[in-house]
Amino acid sequence: MRTPAPTRAVVIIGVISDTHGLLRPEALIALRGSDYILHAGDIGDPAILSQLGKLAPVTAIRGNVDWAAWAENIPATDVLEVGGISIYTLHNLNQLDLKPEAAGFSVVVYGHSHVAKHETKMECFTSIPVARGRGGFDCR
Repeated sequence: MRTPAPTRAVVIIGVISDTHGLLRPEALIALRGSDYILHAGDIGDPAILSQLGKLAPVTAIRGNVDWAAWAENIPATDVLEVGGISIYTLHNLNQLDLKPEAAGFSVVVYGHSHVAKHETKMECFTSIPVARGRGGFDCR
């Protein structure tokens, strides 16, 4: 499902993953001012999405810890389109079952590894946001 985002010249997209039920104050500060927030899975508690939703509209996908009844309607992947750029979000990059550039995606956002990383491959930018739940917070 493609989720539209606000349309204007500059849009700030906050990206987070692996909160594991804990949304640290540092993460909220880092996400403040976002026009849209992507959560790349391992949410851990539906209250996380409610808190993030107070800052900006949220697109969230479920991770491997998100299997309780509250997460049943959260998709495993999702797409956010902003200013002609399509952002594909999934939790575990090893489960990527498409070629992002062939599918028209400019950005792939994923979590799971708990290691922040940003790279460009074949004209497709990939990013791993990290919140790391109880293991600490990393903002890059």
